[in-house]
Amino acid sequence: MVGEIMHSDIVKLKREDSLHKALDIMYDHNINGAPVVDENGKLTGMIVKADIYRFLMEEGHYDTCPVDWVMAKDVVTAKSDEDILVVAKRLREKNIVSIPVIDDKNTVKGIISIEDIMDYVIKKF
Repeated sequence: MVGEIMHSDIVKLKREDSLHKALDIMYDHNINGAPVVDENGKLTGMIVKADIYRFLMEEGHYDTCPVDWVMAKDVVTAKSDEDILVVAKRLREKNIVSIPVIDDKNTVKGIISIEDIMDYVIKKF
C-alpha cells in the first residue's frame, strides 16, 4: 500500500508564497515539487520546479509572483490504502514524478514519488 512508502514529513507551500521562496525551499530540501495547501492543510494545488522554470521563461516578477499563478490546480492524488502499482501506473500515464497522498477530507498526509516506487520495487525484488 502507498501508506507503507509515502513520506509523511513533507514540505508544504501556501498559495501566497513567492516562486522565489518555493524554489529556495525545494533546493534546501532537495525536492522537485511540493503540495500547496490552504490554512487548514487542504490540498489546493501542486507545484514543481519544471512549472516554475517554464513560467520564468516569460518576463515577470519572479520575487513577487505567488505560487498560485503557476501551480497545477487539477492535482492527481493518491490515498494511503491504494496499491503501489496502481499509483505507479497513474504517475506514468499522467507523466508526473510525484503525487500527494490525501485523506477523505482532502488533507495532505504525505507524498510519493517515482523514486520511492523504484526503491520499493528494488527492495521487494
